[in-house]
Amino acid sequence: MAGTALDYLKTAASRGSKLGLERTAELMERLGSPQESLPVIHIAGTNGKGSFGAMLSSVLTCAGYKTGSFSSPALTGVTDSFRINGQEISPRLLGEVLEQTILHAEAMADKPTEFEVLTAAAYQLFRQEGCDLAVVECGMGGDGDSTNVVSSPLLSVITNVQLDHAGFLGDTVAEIAGHKAGIIKAGRPVLFGGDDPDALRIVRERAESLGSPLTVTDLGRLKVGSMSAAGTDLSFAGMGSFHIGLLGTYQPLNTANVLTAVELLRSEGLTITDQALKDGLAGAKWHGRFEVLRRDPLVIFDGSHNPDGIRCAADSIRLYFGEKPVVLLIGVMADKDYGLYGEMLRELAKCAFTVEPDNPRALDSEALAESLAEKGIPSKAYKDLGEGVREAFACAKENSLPLIALGSLYMYKELTQELPE
Repeated sequence: MAGTALDYLKTAASRGSKLGLERTAELMERLGSPQESLPVIHIAGTNGKGSFGAMLSSVLTCAGYKTGSFSSPALTGVTDSFRINGQEISPRLLGEVLEQTILHAEAMADKPTEFEVLTAAAYQLFRQEGCDLAVVECGMGGDGDSTNVVSSPLLSVITNVQLDHAGFLGDTVAEIAGHKAGIIKAGRPVLFGGDDPDALRIVRERAESLGSPLTVTDLGRLKVGSMSAAGTDLSFAGMGSFHIGLLGTYQPLNTANVLTAVELLRSEGLTITDQALKDGLAGAKWHGRFEVLRRDPLVIFDGSHNPDGIRCAADSIRLYFGEKPVVLLIGVMADKDYGLYGEMLRELAKCAFTVEPDNPRALDSEALAESLAEKGIPSKAYKDLGEGVREAFACAKENSLPLIALGSLYMYKELTQELPE
């Protein structure tokens, strides 16, 4: 990628994170409104957005559609957020698109943030490369998220609503749901995949006010069969049986949402064969969601960054490892309700190594270690993430135990780089 584009992103990053669509809307208009040039499946939700998007993109690609996808945060580098047919785009291509976008961004009086520039570049990329469809994930919230500039999405999806980003989105599920429901657009279908009654009430009210048909995933149709480190077998009434390769006890729920979305997309005129559906679900890949990184010792990373995510990760640890204790490596953002984590994990962990992800919002590792220790988990804090990774790995290897890395996706890149071979 051209150095000027990278330098500009660093400058844009210094502007911080700002909710609101004014800057993105102006930038999109200057670019000729690329977000209106193709059908968009727009995804919001507290958890599950990435897995849902990866599985649906895989299905659409297998169905023969050239599918663009945009997700955040990037795990290994900026190009990781941009994919076409499931493949990360090249630095050269992203550099070209960013240079076009930056020319317009620099002409603006109120300069856009880094995420706003990247969002605009994503829509510009999908138009330039002739994508048939785009699967676009909100960064945070919904109504004020910079991705929310599509006037008539093919489908809006809210995977679920849990307490998260309280400092930005509100202190109750209903408040947070109000922000996420902001992606619902007049007359366009919306899928809700959660189970919180307050969230559903807010989503339903928003959908009814806009004349948008609402579908709620029926988990009564889902039957989960075998679950192992090789994947999960499940069936969904009316659609058949499927194998999914993505790990985690939460993936069957994500799959149920994807299957319901496929039903809606078929009703919107998309041709998705049963075979494309099976192949897409079986072949979907997604970094950072109970992902196996090493085998000896077994190292798994799960981007569980809020209480609901940690609870789901704990369930997965019990499923795959039973009574066998695990070594934890954990680092989270300071705005998370981390005081709950020790209670959820103490019966599973032999010990914990706490680290600080590469982000200004990262929680101090000492504070996290103290919180876990108060709940009975022997914990040691590391300011240097690499040192913490190496020490945790050595402990797991010495004791022949699995190493489970939990927390912010912002630690994924450095963690994978620091893991011994």
